Order: sequence, then structure tokens, then C-alpha cells
Amino acid sequence: MLEILEAGGLVTVQDAGRRGWQKFGVPVSGAMDWFAHRAANVLVGNPPDAATLEIGFGDVTLRALRDCVIAVTGAGFVTSTFAWTFPLWTSFVVHAGGTVRIMKEGDGNWAYLAIAGGIESESMLGSRSSYLRAGLGQKLEVGDRLNIGQPSRSLDELAARTFSPDKLPLYSSSPVIETLDGVQSNWFTKDGLETFYSSDFSISPSSDRMGFRMDGAPIARVHAAELLSEGMTIGSIQIPASGLPIVMMADSPTTGGYPKIANVVTADLPLLAQVPFREGRIRFKMTSVEEAQARYRKMTRALEDGIEEVENDAKFAQ
Repeated sequence: MLEILEAGGLVTVQDAGRRGWQKFGVPVSGAMDWFAHRAANVLVGNPPDAATLEIGFGDVTLRALRDCVIAVTGAGFVTSTFAWTFPLWTSFVVHAGGTVRIMKEGDGNWAYLAIAGGIESESMLGSRSSYLRAGLGQKLEVGDRLNIGQPSRSLDELAARTFSPDKLPLYSSSPVIETLDGVQSNWFTKDGLETFYSSDFSISPSSDRMGFRMDGAPIARVHAAELLSEGMTIGSIQIPASGLPIVMMADSPTTGGYPKIANVVTADLPLLAQVPFREGRIRFKMTSVEEAQARYRKMTRALEDGIEEVENDAKFAQ
């Protein structure tokens, strides 16, 4: 069991998402950075879709109420215990009664804490993912306790593992984000499309898990009218009347009525999720379906062969 001692920012339970309910208007949700979420689970011997703690924009301190192995992944955070500081993307043992502090530091937005055995919060509509707007799950607060399942292997076997640096996404505060052509790309003028693919955008502080609002040059449209609402997916880039793009993220609604100029490829959703608000700079680049699929396959293979055993004197945290 884990107990929350301090909780800053947004701390929720997330897994791979709530599939099969979109036709009823229920978003997929799940981790904002799908790669970091899966990698954290792999480090501690869990299935890649097991539930983790997603920590956004703030610090969290937890106490382990039994011996366990944890791993913290993501970008822009530091993990420490009473005696040691551990790098992200590494697994280590915490003994019963020991505390772990995950502190926001540097560029990045989201960290993922996986614990061997997985978090066994209540499953709703087939998922443990929190979707706060609908009351599915909750924001975790001080005093909350989380049940943990049984580890797949002994703690000795799961501790002191790390994820190979050359297998990690190239997190950056100024990434180039690859996209596929949107279904309404012909709704935009030639100059509008050129502006979209040649301009730098930043992420507005008004953004959230539902969508990242872009600040930058407005995109000119041919058609002023709006669409009838139609299906929408994570990564869809809508252009509302303001001309400023909105990228749909993990809590994306299932339908929308703004024209979609492009769609972020799955391989680059982790990069986009970790761009710091306001200070970061994003540029979009068109790619092909074949290239997007090849990049996604490469990332999923990295989750299978990216784990390394390391010599670590601080393997046992407390």
C-alpha cells in the first residue's frame, strides 16, 4: 500500500485508457505520456497497461507501507528518498515505512510512478484511469491510500534496472512534432497551411489534459462556417474561429465541430505532452502514414529491449 503525504499539482491514477466507450461520449483518457507510463511499468515487471500514478506540474511525497520496488519516469522531475537521489527511468526498493519524494525540476510536465504489482484502484468502465470531468476517479490528496497488487517477481530481481538512454524519446522544450494530413486540411488557405507548418507555437497556460491550446500566428481558413460535430481522436489538431490550433490530448472529447488541419502521430504525443507551457516552442512537420507507423513500431520495440541491469549501491532506498 502507498500513502500520499504531500500532493502538489495534479496527481491521478492512469492506465492505458478506457477503450470501447467513445460511442457513448466517454473519452479514452489514460497517461498523457504513453511511453513514459509503459516504460515505468516495464521497469518494475508490470504489464505495460497497468495503472500508475501520473504526477503533473508539482511535487508529491509518498510513504510505502510495505517493502516494494518502484520506478519513476517522465521529464522534468527528480526522485529522492531519505538518503539517496535516484535518476528517472530507474527502479529501486523502498522498505516499509520509507518515503519517496518526486519533485518538479526542469523542463517537462509529467512523471509516472509505477510500483511492482500495479496500483489496484477501483476499475470503472474497464479502466482505472481518472477522468475528473465525469467523476471517474479522483485527484489524489494527502491521506489517500492506494492498494498494490502482487509483484511478478522477487524485489531483488526487479530492483536496479534502468531504461537505456538511447531508447528514450528525444524530450525537448522545442521539438518538431510530426503530423498526418487532417481530414479538413482543404478548409485552409495556402497561406494558412504554410503558416501552420512554418511557424513556432507555444502552449497556452490555459491548456489541460483535454487539449493543448497553441499561442502563435493564426491560421487562415477558406470556410468560415463550422462543421457538424464528428468523431475525434487524441492528437487531432482543431482550428477554431480564433485561428489558433488546439491539439486534443488524453482526455480529448469524442466529437468536435472545428475543422481539423492535421493529426499528431502517436510517436510524438509524448514529446508534445512534455513541452513546458509558455516557454517551450513547437513546430509542426508533415509526415507519411508509413513513416509514422515505422516510428511507433520502433518505440514499442524499445519497450521490449530497452531495460538494462545496473550496478547501484543505493539499490535499497531505506
